[in-house]
Amino acid sequence: MIAIEDATLIFNAGTPNENRVFEAFNLTVGKGEFITVIGSNGAGKSTLFNLLSGTVMPDSGRIVLNGRDVTKEPEFKRAKTIGRIFQDPLAGTASNMTLEDNMMVCFKKGFKGLRIGLNRKRREFFKEQLKFLDMGLEDRLKDNVGLLSGGQRQALTLLMMVLSRPELVLLDEHTAALDPRNAEIVLRLTTHFVKEYGLTTLMVTHNMQHAIDLGNRLLMMDSGEVVLDIRGEEKQHLTVEKLVAMFSKVRNKQFTNDEALLSR
Repeated sequence: MIAIEDATLIFNAGTPNENRVFEAFNLTVGKGEFITVIGSNGAGKSTLFNLLSGTVMPDSGRIVLNGRDVTKEPEFKRAKTIGRIFQDPLAGTASNMTLEDNMMVCFKKGFKGLRIGLNRKRREFFKEQLKFLDMGLEDRLKDNVGLLSGGQRQALTLLMMVLSRPELVLLDEHTAALDPRNAEIVLRLTTHFVKEYGLTTLMVTHNMQHAIDLGNRLLMMDSGEVVLDIRGEEKQHLTVEKLVAMFSKVRNKQFTNDEALLSR
């Protein structure tokens, strides 16, 4: 279980540019939940991920990950149990390393405290995992990752993240930079891995239809607040039009993110 408790985050405190991003912010995420997060630019989506991953520290409040207070833990320590994938397909892999070496780095991360090496059995395991991606990567273990397309690299990053056995997965618009075909492939893989491994997952997306169709819970953010928290049967019957209308009713203003409204 993940909990953010009364978190306050202020950028440029005490200056004319002071920005109170979060004010007594609270959020609880149950084990195995798959939550989609949507909101217009500046709503606080990426900052929420930065709080959870340790990129920024709250000025007050607590962050708890599976019973462990990680509020003051730096990002590199939290990275041992948190998997985060960014929009840029190049960000999650090392271009000058081979596929098998990239995969081995994350595989070791999933076996904390154990000394494991790259051998024939492990290469066969990697091939089987890559075969599932259905991108022809199973016979390219010796190729440098820099030779792969953006879609292939993002799918590989997703697989590597799963192999590292994270306690929490943060997907930060991880299909936004891909063409529609590769975006659908990566989303299909995402849904499979989350279900297959019971991964606790938050996924930021600009695509309202994806936010509705995927996961078991939807959060809509605005100005550093969760203004809508939709789950269960209510989410199953949700449409883009209903979601926009609900936002307008709660905030007494129109949803203004054209990119999200046009993504259907």
